[in-house]
Amino acid sequence: MKLEKTTFALFFGNRGFFPSSLMASARKELSETLKSMGHKILMLDEKTTRFGAVETVQEGRIYAEFLRKNRGKFGGVILSLPNFGDENGAVEALKEAGVPILIQAYPDELDKMRPELRRDSFCGKFSIMDVFCQYGIPFTALKPHTVHPKSPAFTGNIDRFDRICRVVNGMKNMTVGAIGARTTPFKTVRIDELTLQKYGITTETFDLSSVFAKMEALKTSDKRFSAKAKILSGYSVWTGVPKKSFEKIVRLAVVLDDMIAEYGFDAIAVRCWMEMQEILGISPCVALSEINNRLIPAACEVDIGNAVTMFALSRAAGSVATCLDWNNNYGEEENKCILFHCGPVPQSMMKCKGKITDHAILANSVGQGCGYGCNSGRISPGPFTFGSMLTVEGDMEFYIGEGRFTDDPIPADFFGCAGVAEIPDLQEVLQTIGYLGHRHHTSVVPACVAETVIEAFEDYLGYGVIGV
Repeated sequence: MKLEKTTFALFFGNRGFFPSSLMASARKELSETLKSMGHKILMLDEKTTRFGAVETVQEGRIYAEFLRKNRGKFGGVILSLPNFGDENGAVEALKEAGVPILIQAYPDELDKMRPELRRDSFCGKFSIMDVFCQYGIPFTALKPHTVHPKSPAFTGNIDRFDRICRVVNGMKNMTVGAIGARTTPFKTVRIDELTLQKYGITTETFDLSSVFAKMEALKTSDKRFSAKAKILSGYSVWTGVPKKSFEKIVRLAVVLDDMIAEYGFDAIAVRCWMEMQEILGISPCVALSEINNRLIPAACEVDIGNAVTMFALSRAAGSVATCLDWNNNYGEEENKCILFHCGPVPQSMMKCKGKITDHAILANSVGQGCGYGCNSGRISPGPFTFGSMLTVEGDMEFYIGEGRFTDDPIPADFFGCAGVAEIPDLQEVLQTIGYLGHRHHTSVVPACVAETVIEAFEDYLGYGVIGV
């Protein structure tokens, strides 16, 4: 699965006593750059208004109607200022856009400063930002203050804005599946579904008994079974795993895939113990790992809050995400710790193919051989963004930070899939999130996207978020 790039509606601001002839070249330059980056675009016809731009309030109303007619076809607006632009027309056009807005201003050239040639977009951008603030219209303005569409800086800005749009639009209409009830010992993962719904996130819940029944009804002769068996057998190393355990994991994976498709889940959170081990004799970790590897966030222990966070991080990064435990200190290293889980880490985040093992921890309760399915291995070194979410009195509260996985060794007998995480001022980070009541899990994506996610959350979605 690959995330599609955002389709942008293009807006061109004009102010008549500046050179309007610049509109034609701006339309060409902006559209060419965006298409070369893989984005689809929507533009008002150049004959609909003067030069296809917006200057007056009346022209703003025409553009607003253009957006209404195309609602659902675009995920962001790029407000381009080839010259100074007009604030009132822009407000009228975009006050109900309902999507992120990037303000881009053209740079002046020092040899073209005569009144009939200069743009003054540098100043015009300030005016647009000022009036948008007055009207409460959220927007994005990136560095440098003025930038030409053909410059590398603009390409970088569009990449970041695309990520913001993916987060904002994805979170507004998200569906998360809770597969099984929260396990009694883990009040740490409690969540308020009504708060999520308030922000457009729907939670659909299912009892594990229905999952087990569907697994039982699935025949090994079913094409879905054979297809999934082929995928999973090549996904990890199964040496020593009993055939019956492998087949049950395949059945579970097929049922989860069917539920994701039937209900349109954007993410899932699964009750992974103790019924899986006590009744089925398996652990679902590798099935969740393979789902995560397809960019469908799958959290364990019915942690809906981290399933939501994984989804946001994945949308921002355009890559896989996983849910890990804040698990161990790393010797005397105050800025390092071990992040771990039993095996839902996607293969593309691991150093090499994992090995399927029994659940060494739960074996203390259910006995040996009753928990095969853990995908053990090590997390690849590299930068990452981490975060988590809880609900507090009707609001969603997040923390977001960045760190890196190192290549520091972990003892060979350390169970599960783990990595040594180095996070600046880690002890202060742990104090902060601990006093705020955040859970023992954290979501991780192998990319540096903290600023992007925080902007999407704060400026467009209205979530509570702190950077750590």
